[in-house]
Amino acid sequence: MKAIVYTQHGLPIEDPNALQDSELPMPLAGPNDLLVEVRAVAVNPVDTKVRRGSAVSEPRVLGWDASGIVRAVGAEVTLFAPGDEVFYAGSITRPGSYSQFQVVDERIVGRKPASLGFAEAAALPLTSITAWELLFDRLKVEEGGCEGKSVLIVGAGGGVGSILVQLARQLTKLTIVGTASRDLTRQWVRELGAHHTIDHTRPMQPQLAALGLDAVDIVISLTHTDHHYQDIVEALAPQGQLALIDDPATLDAMPLKRKSISLYWELMFTRSMFQTADMVRQHELLDRVAQMVDQGVLKTTVSEHFGVINAANLRRAHALVESGKAHGKIVLEHF
Repeated sequence: MKAIVYTQHGLPIEDPNALQDSELPMPLAGPNDLLVEVRAVAVNPVDTKVRRGSAVSEPRVLGWDASGIVRAVGAEVTLFAPGDEVFYAGSITRPGSYSQFQVVDERIVGRKPASLGFAEAAALPLTSITAWELLFDRLKVEEGGCEGKSVLIVGAGGGVGSILVQLARQLTKLTIVGTASRDLTRQWVRELGAHHTIDHTRPMQPQLAALGLDAVDIVISLTHTDHHYQDIVEALAPQGQLALIDDPATLDAMPLKRKSISLYWELMFTRSMFQTADMVRQHELLDRVAQMVDQGVLKTTVSEHFGVINAANLRRAHALVESGKAHGKIVLEHF
């Protein structure tokens, strides 16, 4: 089968060897697995981080966002059947979605939204799972709750931010402030449902005060947490909550003590990495997201379609993600 791989970590994305077209054997489905014919993929920052930082001894397939069609199922599969259209983010411990066929545990797979094409659906799984787990599993926000409370989303125009703003607006009563530094991303964030936008390249607390917010109850930091950390602590109310998803080189929790701020760290791969007892929760939340999309409550966060799935187009996509200028999600479709 066709696949796109990397064989040496750390190469700049401009190097043709950073991602290469390849042929690999067809994977075999285990007892709880689906064999999926991949129709579309989306590119995430984790793809670029693994390519740059994870050494390999054999070709590795990246990609943690896909949609496709189930072609075979393992002996213990109960949730899906051959022919089902699905979407999922997969597991970081297994080969990724930059390949014609992929095996994935049924417990982390959802039914593709019927109202979306494969490319539009591929943009949603990783960011939807991350955003959902941040709000409802880590921060314990109750659906329909939090009236009178506020959330500041740092990096609201990116992939996770684009779905997080929508979930917070549709399922909670939080006042949503999203940060964005460009006119394009500010407009994007407002269209997705943010009540206000501010510029994270300038001190944030004075901008919040100008909106009538002396402090916010929750901060969700999606990018450059180390750079914004002092600003975040100043912006948070006493007994507030801070959640993040990125990887600062170090994070000193001591500044949080004075305000009794709670700290949460989200990684959407945790359930699949550790085969947790509640792993099927990701299947359930993806089905819920698909339902909300089909009802017109949520919309896909595709910003750019980069054409067919091959090494050259994926190198272009990685380059845009690494530039920090992407908003929403970049998708590719067909091999």
